[in-house]
Amino acid sequence: MNLPGLNTLGISLARIDFAPNGGLNPPHTHPRGTEFLVVLEGTLAVGFVTSNNDNKLFAKILYPGDVFVFPQGLIHFQINIGHQSAAALAGLSSQNPGVITIAKAIFGAKPPISDQVLAKAFQLDKSIVDQLQAKFLMNSN
Repeated sequence: MNLPGLNTLGISLARIDFAPNGGLNPPHTHPRGTEFLVVLEGTLAVGFVTSNNDNKLFAKILYPGDVFVFPQGLIHFQINIGHQSAAALAGLSSQNPGVITIAKAIFGAKPPISDQVLAKAFQLDKSIVDQLQAKFLMNSN
């Protein structure tokens, strides 16, 4: 839905629907906005990781009516751990918070990030990096 009235308010809203048994909003970040999440239905496991050097995970199980905040720029996720569908309402502190899905950005970059760089960064064999990049390239079409 396009809500032109939000354009100058410095906020944005999104409803997120999760499939049963593992519906996932994968690890991602909003470089220009803090996210405020309210669970509408279902059970979600959520969390975020602090910045270097601690890289501490803050995680919680949320039920309908529960609220969680994801600080601006930090990697975070939500997954439905229930057997029923789940839904949440996300408010963000920017009309243009941006979103970077971590795995897609790293392994699905166009042109690709060098497999040598990724193999060294993730301590993986280049063949594994090549497989991951191929999988993300195949799923981007």
